Amino acid sequence: FQRRQQQQQQQRTRERREEGGRGEMPPIAATSPLGSAPLDDRTAEEVRLEEAASKAKRHAGGLKLFSGNGNMALALEIAKILGINLGRATVGRFADGEVNVMIHENVRGKDVYILQPTCPPVNDNIMELLLMVSTLNRASARRITVVIPYYGYARQDRKMQARVPISAADVARLLESMGIDRVIAVDLHCGQIQGFFGPRIPVDNLDGGIVGIDHFGGKDLHNPVIVSPDAGGVYRAKKFKEGLAHKYDWNDVGLAMIIKQRARAGTVDQMDLVGDVKDCDCIIVDDMIDTAGTLCKAADVLKAKGARRVFAFASHGLLSGPGNERIANSKMEECVILNTIPSSPQRAANEKLTELSVAPLLAQTVFNIHAKKSISALFK
Repeated sequence: FQRRQQQQQQQRTRERREEGGRGEMPPIAATSPLGSAPLDDRTAEEVRLEEAASKAKRHAGGLKLFSGNGNMALALEIAKILGINLGRATVGRFADGEVNVMIHENVRGKDVYILQPTCPPVNDNIMELLLMVSTLNRASARRITVVIPYYGYARQDRKMQARVPISAADVARLLESMGIDRVIAVDLHCGQIQGFFGPRIPVDNLDGGIVGIDHFGGKDLHNPVIVSPDAGGVYRAKKFKEGLAHKYDWNDVGLAMIIKQRARAGTVDQMDLVGDVKDCDCIIVDDMIDTAGTLCKAADVLKAKGARRVFAFASHGLLSGPGNERIANSKMEECVILNTIPSSPQRAANEKLTELSVAPLLAQTVFNIHAKKSISALFK
């Protein structure tokens, strides 16, 4: 009996320490290199990251981060930056293919975050996320925030014709019915998805463009022009242009737009350029790359109009079907994506494809929410 009392007292002491003060976490650059390196080979940025993680670990009491199978590598990066261990959970399958979730540690009264992009296999990843939320709610977690780097079904955000669903809203309703408290996403396909959740569920739609801005800011660009591949992406391209101009004091950044006419989903019949790109380095900015057909045709149009070099940036590299091969054979110098979707050997072998990590941005966001600090301050 005395031994049991002593063990319970030690457990309560550990929990009080975990719930300890929340201090400052030093800002983390969105393009900071991740991963361990030999002590003598560490860059100044890597040293700063390790110091940030060390300080964060002391102030992350009560925070738990779990992950489904959607992007375990990204979850581990975020946990490393925060200086915490990834929560112990099993997300497996029964013999008939049903999802089986089991949490292996106490989450009662904890501030819990689940990282799970709803990328292919879309339906499996969504079901894993829903059941993880349900499991953690039944285990008495105090607050559940879902971190969805890539939000699947986002392209069906309104009724474009008769008798079709609004899938983006339906996924939001499923998540809400499971009892989530907050959503963190990266570059939602359309901003109005934030309104598909009820008013009690805040949605933080992070701008992945700041990672790309840091990357392209280090390049020697000649007469840079930011290009939107369609009319709907002009605002995104304009923000990217303003970010480059503000951060690097580039006053000569131009803006152009491509108007495309589609015959059916996934195919483009005609493209017209609005703007001057002759003798300019162009950066095509979009939220996602699926089969890369539109992107590669846009690069062809820009080169035909006299563009000096063509680059591309997108937060989400789905690269479905022939997407990876099309980029490899395209007229682009470089195509930059974020790791919101798990990488693959084919993507890693593509010399024109550069993958940047969004983990520092997500880690800083998670920390700020946990510590009740501003999110918008990260983008100023």
